[in-house]
Amino acid sequence: MLETALTSAILDEVDRRFDAQLQLTRELVALPSVRGAEQTAQDFIARLMRERHWSVDRWRVELDAIRHLPGFSPVPGGYDDAVNVVGSLRAERPRGRSLILNGHIDVVPTGPSEMWTRPPFAPEIRDGWLYGRGSGDMKSGLIATIAALDALRHLGYRPAADVHVQSVVEEECTGNGALACLARGYRAEAALIPEPTSERLIRGQVGVLWFQVRVRGLPVHVMDAGSGSNAIEAAFDLITALHRLEARWNEPQQRHALYAEHAHPINLNIGKIAGGDWASSVPAWCVFDARIALYPGQDIADAKREIETVIRDAARANRFLANAPPEIVYNGFEAEGYVLARDTDATALLRRAHQRSTGAALAESAFTGTTDARFFGLYAGIPALVYGPKSEAIHGFDERVDLASLRHVTQTIALFIAEWCELEASA
Repeated sequence: MLETALTSAILDEVDRRFDAQLQLTRELVALPSVRGAEQTAQDFIARLMRERHWSVDRWRVELDAIRHLPGFSPVPGGYDDAVNVVGSLRAERPRGRSLILNGHIDVVPTGPSEMWTRPPFAPEIRDGWLYGRGSGDMKSGLIATIAALDALRHLGYRPAADVHVQSVVEEECTGNGALACLARGYRAEAALIPEPTSERLIRGQVGVLWFQVRVRGLPVHVMDAGSGSNAIEAAFDLITALHRLEARWNEPQQRHALYAEHAHPINLNIGKIAGGDWASSVPAWCVFDARIALYPGQDIADAKREIETVIRDAARANRFLANAPPEIVYNGFEAEGYVLARDTDATALLRRAHQRSTGAALAESAFTGTTDARFFGLYAGIPALVYGPKSEAIHGFDERVDLASLRHVTQTIALFIAEWCELEASA
């Protein structure tokens, strides 16, 4: 257990350096890093790591190196623009326990920028919040890991065990960036991922499955619409059938125990739709993209079969689709759910660090989204703690992170590193 004086010194040092941390966070948020455009932001992270004299590993994710691994999710194209960065601090005289600090650099698209109060990549502090796409999910958390290590360094310490700070791509669509870190050999005795959790520890998370449904129709002039088959309208019927599946999976008797009290843990989202070519022609095609959640332990292959049966049965009710069934393509997340073991040393130390930084007990919750924690927990035997600051409107307009919460989380991470890894004097 950390001495009281050292605990106070760490908390005070994070406070003292918080403005510098906030400036780095603003600089990172200002760098657009939607999928395919992360390299400038990754260059920024790599520069911060080199300035701190960490060993920096920057590489392009190779599909052939990961496609055979459990947890791999299919992608529609190549990875020429997918770059991971890992900064490693190697202990001179290892005696503590090693740690991975993982965060993702990719952010989701902004939607119409005119619907934001301020431009999404022009970060602004207002009323105790930092606004901007990626401010909450999760660039503030990624910088917090660096800031926590900075606080220890300025106090004259470094971890007495190896620490790997990972900035990965693809978390928002496959998780293959984190998988590539495992394939490259990065391992530790625990992982901490500061996703925006409102200072809660995520006890469990759902799996996620992405799929695309391609619907065909029979085009005719609209004056003879009854003799054709409208692919867009047929797609609506398939979507309705999928929502009935969603309702079944949400029935109380179907729920995983972690979600027994959750009113609606399984969410289906129709995220994209396109179709047709001409307002006066019955549309010959429609394509929609969907995301649905899975319970921890729910088999992905079984879920696919159930989805395919639902779509096939709904298509049979359409006179055209009965003989021209829709095509289903899996084009992103094939993520299993993950449950963190309840009693681990890492969990106990995080509880203690949180109590010391906030004065409150650490709350826990079951999460209806997914994170990269599954790779560490399911495929590498590494307990993965997901714990981060309070954020609002992630994936929405005016995304923002609460600065008071970010300060607490950074303090917690610093205390956790100090106790989990132990400390040695800086050279």
